[in-house]
Amino acid sequence: MSLLVNPDRSGTQIETFGFGLLAIKIVKLQAGQSLQEDTAGRELAIVPLGGTCSVTSTAGDFPSIGGRANVFSGLPHTLYLPIDTRFTLTAQTDCDLAFCYSKAEDHHAAALVSPADVRVEIRGGGNATRQINHMIQPGFPAHRILVCEVYTPSGNWSSYPPHKHDVHNPPGEVDLEEFYYYRIDKPEGYAIQKVYSVDKRIDETITVRDGQMVLVPEGYHPVVAAHGYNAYYLNVLAGSARSMAASDDPEYAWVRDTWREQDPRLPLVR
Repeated sequence: MSLLVNPDRSGTQIETFGFGLLAIKIVKLQAGQSLQEDTAGRELAIVPLGGTCSVTSTAGDFPSIGGRANVFSGLPHTLYLPIDTRFTLTAQTDCDLAFCYSKAEDHHAAALVSPADVRVEIRGGGNATRQINHMIQPGFPAHRILVCEVYTPSGNWSSYPPHKHDVHNPPGEVDLEEFYYYRIDKPEGYAIQKVYSVDKRIDETITVRDGQMVLVPEGYHPVVAAHGYNAYYLNVLAGSARSMAASDDPEYAWVRDTWREQDPRLPLVR
C-alpha cells in the first residue's frame, strides 16, 4: 500500500484508497458549472479550497459558501451534509473544492461552518509551532467525520512530537483513519512526512508536493515544511470515537518541555 497518493482532480470519482471509513474527492469547477450527488451512506464535508459556490439540497439550501481565493488567503467555510442527502452544487466563481466523506449510520442536521465559527489554535512552540483551524470538531453534531486545516510555516514541524491514534484506549487515545491533503504556497515547494509504526512494519519518509495526499492508516506521522515554503494540509479523520485523542512517541515527548515561545509568524491566515 503506497502512502503517497494523487487524488483525481477531475471530481468524477470518490476515492477510498483502501480505507474502511474515509473517502475523498477533489473537484475543480468553472463558474456556472454544477454537479449533482447523493450522499447515500456517507456523511460529507465540503471544504472550498478556493472560490465560491452554492448548494441546494434535500437537507437545506446554502446560497454562498467559500470566498477565499486559495487556502493561503483566508479562513474556511465548511458545509456538512448528512447521509441520504441529494444535492446540487453550483460554482458561482471558478472553484477548487475538497469533498470529504465518512461512512455513517446516524443522521444529523446539515450545517454550514463559517469563518467566524472556526476555532483557530496556535499549537506547539519554537520551530514546531503551527496553526490549526478547527472546523468539524469532536463536539460538532456528526457521526464520525472530523475536519481541520493545519498550516506549517517555512522550516517548521507539525504533528510534533510524533503522535499516533491507532488504538482504541479512551480517553488517552482513539483509533482513527486519517488523510493529509497538501497544498504548498509555491509550485516548486514541498513538505516531508514520516509515517512509522511502533513495531516498524511501516517506516516511510515521504516527499509531498502540492496537491498530493498522505494516508495514515496507523502509526506516528510528523511533518516538516521545506525552508522557504509554507505548507497546508487538510486533515480528515474518522474512527472509533468522536475524539482526536492521541499519544506521543515516548522517545520524543520530552521536546514539549523545551518550548519557551511560539513562532511570531503565526497565524499565517486570519
